[in-house]
Amino acid sequence: MKKTLQMAWFGLLLPFLLPSLVQAETVVEKVARTGFLTVGTRFDAIPYSYINDKGELVGYSIDLLERVRENLQTNLGRTVTIQMIEANDPGQRINLLRSGEIDISCDTAFTWERAKIVDFSTSYAISGIRLLTKQGVDLSTPESLIGKRIAVVRNSVAENVLKLVQPKVTITTTYETVEEGIEALKSNRVDAIAGDSVTLAGSILRENPKDYKMVPEEPYARFGVACMVPENNSTFLDLVNYSIVKMMQDYVTEDAPTVAKIDRWFGADGLVPIPPDLLKGFFSFTIIEHAQIDPKTSK
Repeated sequence: MKKTLQMAWFGLLLPFLLPSLVQAETVVEKVARTGFLTVGTRFDAIPYSYINDKGELVGYSIDLLERVRENLQTNLGRTVTIQMIEANDPGQRINLLRSGEIDISCDTAFTWERAKIVDFSTSYAISGIRLLTKQGVDLSTPESLIGKRIAVVRNSVAENVLKLVQPKVTITTTYETVEEGIEALKSNRVDAIAGDSVTLAGSILRENPKDYKMVPEEPYARFGVACMVPENNSTFLDLVNYSIVKMMQDYVTEDAPTVAKIDRWFGADGLVPIPPDLLKGFFSFTIIEHAQIDPKTSK
């Protein structure tokens, strides 16, 4: 089921768009006309995009999308409202992008197959494929995966990665959401759930983290986490990339509000702590790959 969540600070409805009009417009033209930016995202991907205890949709990706919204608003000279549509499956999000029902979807692993039909932004996070299992279960080597009940989220990259690592692995179950997989792990219906290590690490925070562990120590595969946009939308993609690089530069140059927001997710006391030198190194490399932005620019 596809659910819609309005950002609490806006609360407006997206006007009806005729299919022929969607196909004729770029994302920027559509936002300029309607004042709405429609986002497809998961509602359970801690720390990227999830509903907190107050019923608010928050996360690292949500903070980034707010920057995109503000930059659109500045460039277009009009109020821009974000509408969120729940879309858990990457394949579903790609279909929604291609049909024009959503304009952007973030917290997605880059793959060359996906890049054939949508365009990806620069990566704003790095993650990898690991397994979440209970303490006392040994799944730290490829050999240990044989004969174990491994679950994955449907259409995620984890299944293909595990089959490359261990051709004899058996994927016993696929779930629509990480939370469904966690429930299966808690009730011993599976031995582990494989997926994005950052999301899995965030998910166990709602349980008792001491009961679980992430294996192996080094991910089986690493990948960039980025935003997807419809093809042939270079102006919008440039704006998204600008928003990402400016956020990274603000963190590296220790802009206090930016550091506070990112540390909320990845700082020493954040949901998924990442060593600050590692985070700054990744951000600095991404900035160099593009170009530094005038510090006087507000966003």
